Amino acid sequence: MEFKIGQTKISVIKGDITQQTTDAIVNAANNSLMGGGGVDGAIHNAGGLKVLEECKRIRRTQWPDGLPTGEAVITASGNLKARYVIHTVGPVWRGGTSREHELLANAYQNSLKLAVRKKLKTIAFPSISTGAYGFPIKSGSQIALKTVQQFLRTMDDLNEIIFVLFSESDLQTYMDSARRIFHI
Repeated sequence: MEFKIGQTKISVIKGDITQQTTDAIVNAANNSLMGGGGVDGAIHNAGGLKVLEECKRIRRTQWPDGLPTGEAVITASGNLKARYVIHTVGPVWRGGTSREHELLANAYQNSLKLAVRKKLKTIAFPSISTGAYGFPIKSGSQIALKTVQQFLRTMDDLNEIIFVLFSESDLQTYMDSARRIFHI
């Protein structure tokens, strides 16, 4: 599925985020930045030691206690096709009473802000927090798409934003949410 918000092309695809040839891919990281399971593990495995080394440097110099939920940092991509990896920590779902919606929106927004600051033009997102962190996919997809929509109202520096979904059911959920939000 493809559509535009202003001058920015939005794509919703099924695929492997580690195979994207964008300026940046977003890592749904844990706060340690040292890799883990799911998207985080796949990105660290595919990116290799360069990604891990830069994450260790960020931990030493910027975030010794770990990257806070909703914040974002950028590293080189190592062996990945993308030029950079933007690491962000999404919230763990706790029933919706612990600012999870706000923190998830912050994760997307801070990743977009970082991409614009670095003058990047294309960025690929996974579905942040909807895997092991348990955030409901329907609500998560709506937050992701609405956050991008709000961001693009004030910033039109990005040429393309891609949502890369690993499963067919997640892809369908994102496409359904996009149809409802954007009336397409």
